[in-house]
Amino acid sequence: MYAQKSIEEMLLRARNLSQSKLKPIVSQSLTRITKPHLQNPTNSTSQLLSTTKTSLFFTSFFSSQPTSSPPPPPSSSCLAITRDGNYDDATPKNAVCPGCGVHMQDKNPKKPGYFTKPTTQNPHALRNAHLVPVSTELELSNSVKQGGFVFEPENSDNPDVQFVKKPERPVVCARCHALRHYGKVKDPTVENLLPDFDFDHTVGRKLMSASVTRSVVLMVVDASDFDGSFPRKVARIVSETIEDNKIAWKEGKSGNVPRVVLVVTKIDLLPTSLSPTRFEHWVRQRAREGGINRITKLHFVSAVKNWGLKCLMDDVVDLAGKRGNVWAIGAQNAGKSTLLNAIAKCVGGGTGRGGGEEGKKVVSHLTEAPVPGTTLGIVKVEGVFPSQAKLFDTPGLLHPHQITTRLTREEQKLVSVTKELKPRTYRIKAGYSVHIAGLMRLDVEELSVDSVYITVWASPYLPLHMGKTESVHTMLEAHFGRQLQPPIGVKRVKELGKWVRKEFKVSGNSWDSSSVDIAAAGLGWFAVGLKGEAVLGAWSYEGVDIVVRNSLLPHRSPLFEVTGFTVSKIVSKADQALNKAKRQSEGKRKQKDPEETIPAESSLLTAGSGSSSC
Repeated sequence: MYAQKSIEEMLLRARNLSQSKLKPIVSQSLTRITKPHLQNPTNSTSQLLSTTKTSLFFTSFFSSQPTSSPPPPPSSSCLAITRDGNYDDATPKNAVCPGCGVHMQDKNPKKPGYFTKPTTQNPHALRNAHLVPVSTELELSNSVKQGGFVFEPENSDNPDVQFVKKPERPVVCARCHALRHYGKVKDPTVENLLPDFDFDHTVGRKLMSASVTRSVVLMVVDASDFDGSFPRKVARIVSETIEDNKIAWKEGKSGNVPRVVLVVTKIDLLPTSLSPTRFEHWVRQRAREGGINRITKLHFVSAVKNWGLKCLMDDVVDLAGKRGNVWAIGAQNAGKSTLLNAIAKCVGGGTGRGGGEEGKKVVSHLTEAPVPGTTLGIVKVEGVFPSQAKLFDTPGLLHPHQITTRLTREEQKLVSVTKELKPRTYRIKAGYSVHIAGLMRLDVEELSVDSVYITVWASPYLPLHMGKTESVHTMLEAHFGRQLQPPIGVKRVKELGKWVRKEFKVSGNSWDSSSVDIAAAGLGWFAVGLKGEAVLGAWSYEGVDIVVRNSLLPHRSPLFEVTGFTVSKIVSKADQALNKAKRQSEGKRKQKDPEETIPAESSLLTAGSGSSSC
């Protein structure tokens, strides 16, 4: 009893003192607790056990080692290789990777879902027990010095004493571990063993069924690649389901009418000069052309800067009700997992809302990485919605018409837009062309006016080149894979396939702003500004989707680019490598023929002297 009061007294005193004064208090309190028992050898066994328990408590209390680890997933090697994840309640929670949704196994590292069992540590085990302690004075751990208590005693009845537990780290698969810590997949060939994500079988049938609970489709689209990341197939399925089930619902039958919430992410990548009203009209028009007949809600958000997340969640919670299912759907690398992680942090200030435990922290462990296809299976995000409503993250839909699906990881990093887009504008005449790296080219073939403004909106890491159209074959042979990257390397140019041409006849009525865009899925777009008509030819690799649309960003750069390559690290490195190779080849040639070089120089000198003497 005396020991318990001393512990509580010490903790209450420690809360009101600085960290530098904690150490003497702990030492003094330990002396007060243990000294009576050391002086009186006739103590009972229960008192000795109480003293031992107190010492162990302080050892664990001021230890920076974790006290427990989450239970490992079941070690089963017979789990089917699937992408269904844990959308079914019958699936054990720890059988699926919380980062990507793949079924986990610990038998074969060459198969998807492999993980290593975490090692369990005894919090009471003394490290380096063979060493003799220098001092009997208790050493404070870093966690206490930082103001946090990491151990909670079993018999703590004092409500004034508050403890902070370390959050448990979830067990994730080896692939998620590599993506989180190294930003790349250690063995990409393992993913080839997974079947393609069957959207119709897993999510589509639930949306189309009239007897299931209410469905909310969180359709996530990348603002910097709207047409390339827009899920047209999902839009068609959802629109057809809405029309069919709406008729049944009006007739009094059971009808699941999905609610579509269109979420445009990464708006922080667009220039701040863009008008929100104009952008909303533009998005609604492109969504209708993409196949969505009815949009319940439209939201513009940024998961990086937490823009619009609270309003988005308020609308989704109202639409989902108490038992609805919310499906986050979008193309690969559209930002679904990043958005859901940001929502989990934002909801209720990080605490559960509605049906969850009061004050329970909402923690989302979805893996985020700047590479497409991070999520492999369906992942249920716990604790975000009230009552029995559920939120699911789904694998990114593969869009073969996006150019990023053909690129390597290193090439994707160059194409990916991570900062606010900046315009790069050319003023050119007919007969000239503009290259975006070695991935796309725009030819100005015919003009009804003298010149046209071409503004490039793409990743700043991509080099550009403007020159005469008649020299494009020389560009392909001499600069693709070198100054114009991606593709990185000459071999990759042949691997990506052949180029095909699409012709566009465009017109505009103003020189002050761009009228139309010619966009390539997964890459960027050319904005065309003119007052007249033009015939343009757009070139890219076969299968890449190129569309013409109303201009998204009508303004252009006040400074114009010049003929030739733009200044970039890729171009400068390629030039340095080329010059180095030339110098080495010239040096080798001189070393091979030193005798022929000297007479040639002497003969020239002789001829020169002879002519001067005349």
